[in-house]
Amino acid sequence: MRSSIRIAGLAAACALAGGVVYGTGAASADHPNGNTTAEPHNIGELVNEIKSYYGATQDADGVWQAAPDSAYADDMARVTAKAERSIDKAAKVSKGHGGHGKKPAVVFDIDDTLLLSLDYEIKTNYTYNSASWADYVAKADRPAVPGTPELVRYAARKGVTVFYNSGLKESQRAGAVENLKKVGIDVNLDAGHLFLKDTANPPAYLSDCATAAAWNCTTVQYKSGTRHHIESLGYDIVGNFGDQYSDLQGGYADKTFKFPNPTYFVE
Repeated sequence: MRSSIRIAGLAAACALAGGVVYGTGAASADHPNGNTTAEPHNIGELVNEIKSYYGATQDADGVWQAAPDSAYADDMARVTAKAERSIDKAAKVSKGHGGHGKKPAVVFDIDDTLLLSLDYEIKTNYTYNSASWADYVAKADRPAVPGTPELVRYAARKGVTVFYNSGLKESQRAGAVENLKKVGIDVNLDAGHLFLKDTANPPAYLSDCATAAAWNCTTVQYKSGTRHHIESLGYDIVGNFGDQYSDLQGGYADKTFKFPNPTYFVE
């Protein structure tokens, strides 16, 4: 997930929400200076709004969960319903030999696209730390993003090949696979379909930005380069799914589907 620069913490979220341009000098809503347009969104209010959006409540084990009747769940239901219609149409076109000889495929990000990290974000006050994140991923106990196990299985039933394209590290593969299986996503979890970031031994198709000596790929370069590789294997990516715009940019997909995530931003 945190595969490049991550705008972490609530202060950054407030800056994005409030449309603020930061600069030197003090300013307020009543006395803006030349470097600001308005007072930023209040951090305490933003925290409450995020929790309300997810309908966030703690279960018996103290784990923060998204409520099935939340605005977040409603938004996810709308996106997944649209995606199912698109997948169904693409599958029918392919069976009718309208796919130009290429096999239809879908590509999913993992973090907050398939596996929900809400508990981590709330308990760390929306501040990323590589060590605590690694521990969290290794526990392999994240819940599914609402509706996504069904969406993955729907694509597979329609004859659309499922791939995964994640910013998780290669060293986190075991935890990712275990967690996906736990939530009912047990489709194509082999290394040929689940692509993770291998900075020590980057694949040849990323040679423009990564070598064994140095990894210089941005999120967009890594993700789009991987999609390009998938398409070079004879697939047509009919749907690309992610919670970050950087998951979706760079081409090599007929359609993109943005899942909601107001808790962090990855460039």
